[in-house]
Amino acid sequence: MAMLSALTLDQLRVLVTIAETGSFSAAGRSLMRAQSAISQSVANFEATQGVMLFDRAGHRPVLTEAGRVLVEQARLVLASAARFEAVAAGTRQGLEPELALAIDPMVPSGPLIKSLRVLHETWPQLPISFSTEGLGGALRRLRRKEAALAIGLLLPDVPQDVVAVPLSTIELVAVAALSHPLARRPAPLTRADLEPHVQLVLSSGATTDGPDYGVASFARWRFIDLGRRLDFLRSGFGWCRMPRHLVEMDLKDGRLVQLDLDDDAAGQQGALTIYATHLVGHPPGPAGRRLLAEMSAE
Repeated sequence: MAMLSALTLDQLRVLVTIAETGSFSAAGRSLMRAQSAISQSVANFEATQGVMLFDRAGHRPVLTEAGRVLVEQARLVLASAARFEAVAAGTRQGLEPELALAIDPMVPSGPLIKSLRVLHETWPQLPISFSTEGLGGALRRLRRKEAALAIGLLLPDVPQDVVAVPLSTIELVAVAALSHPLARRPAPLTRADLEPHVQLVLSSGATTDGPDYGVASFARWRFIDLGRRLDFLRSGFGWCRMPRHLVEMDLKDGRLVQLDLDDDAAGQQGALTIYATHLVGHPPGPAGRRLLAEMSAE
């Protein structure tokens, strides 16, 4: 512990600069210090840590094997310190110390990534965390105050305890594998056609008996993971409604086919709105507001 407490960021900075410039004298010029000060810093480092950093047998000091390893560790520590300082500086200016986002699995990644890229360019040191759960999981995290913003569906209506900004709509299409019996039935398919077949239902994950939206089959297999549901769908284990953007390539390749449903079977599930929400009385900080503005402009 005593050796670690004697270690300073300045010593690490000197070590890295020597490795990058190639000599003590060049490091001194880069850091605007006398070569003797650089040499003394290295000597103190070696004495306190009990390790030889440089082989001084030749014309120029050469990093030892331990020195090479410690240079890489020093770079990591300095980068972490820089992030620490940036987060602290941003917090002093009112920026969130972290932006936590909760995202429903139905949310398309493309627009989100594009907006987050702009955010990262503005505040490159801002930590951003993501959580994706089952349907409705983003709203639950928001209510537990584990996220500043929730991005996803609000079914059946916008709750009164959140402020919701509509971002986009996603088209849902009924699909099944080419090998599935429903793919070979004459269209349009009725509710009676759908009812005997397993429907792969996206679940909230919070309960097994919660409300179901767009369910037309008696047999329901529930999934929290949208990707796993897609795997089962491709394998012909059932049918379901999927966001078109997630199955577009499967439809083009013929692995999946779109099912033509009559009005009664189709219901009102043709399109759903994606919202960005925050709790009433808990508006997002500057980074959250910037993300909202970028996503709303898409």
